[in-house]
Amino acid sequence: MASQLSCRSSFGSLGRAVILSCLALGAFSGCAVDNGATDAQLSTRYQAVIANPIRTDADRQQDPNRHPQEFLSFTRVAPGMRVLDVAAGAGYTSELLALAVGDSGVVFAQTQKPGAALVQRMSDHPQPNLVVVTRSFDDPVPPQAVQLDLITIIMNYHDITYLPVDRAKMNARLFAALKSGGHLVIVDHSARPGTGISEGKTLHRIEESVVREELGAAGFKLEAQSDFLRNPADARDQISAGGPVVSDKFALRFVKP
Repeated sequence: MASQLSCRSSFGSLGRAVILSCLALGAFSGCAVDNGATDAQLSTRYQAVIANPIRTDADRQQDPNRHPQEFLSFTRVAPGMRVLDVAAGAGYTSELLALAVGDSGVVFAQTQKPGAALVQRMSDHPQPNLVVVTRSFDDPVPPQAVQLDLITIIMNYHDITYLPVDRAKMNARLFAALKSGGHLVIVDHSARPGTGISEGKTLHRIEESVVREELGAAGFKLEAQSDFLRNPADARDQISAGGPVVSDKFALRFVKP
């Protein structure tokens, strides 16, 4: 599939924003990554990201359940980083990351087909460092996304399991795109032990052990896990979104050795 949105007549401002962004990538590729910041400095930066007026009202309504401060802290995203957000959806995570990497970094927001919410987001507030790329999950990495510092898949790995996707191929491609020491962060809705991927399409959940095993097989090493999205009150037997209980979610950070 095409690595960028090229149909200007179909996507209007989104297409123009992406073309301009791709032209600017040369400026990003030589930038140093600011990895020397202290936890306190990063925390202050993340607070500013979350408060940024470019974020939509819909984003802010999701914040209480998605905990953006803790999420950004878990990713350790910093100015100057090159990032790929797989299955960008409406762009909630992609925009947070783009604001966090700043003008010296770049975020590639991968999607199989840009939805209305993502198109509207890019039309309302084009960002030179947020590049929407239309690609399949089998090969979600655009050619210009090399030596990545960070890849994220947020609450979508379970969806990929019931699509006709070769996940081993996808994970190998993600592994190759990361630089040594780069990170892959996966957050998803927890399924009950023993259910594997069987409830991906029905309850939109996945068993955590499946993610660990599949990423381990690709060469990734589990570096950290976090409980910031855990909810012990969730019995994990109902659909993950829209129910009376906020779903229990696992957060895993893998590293490329």
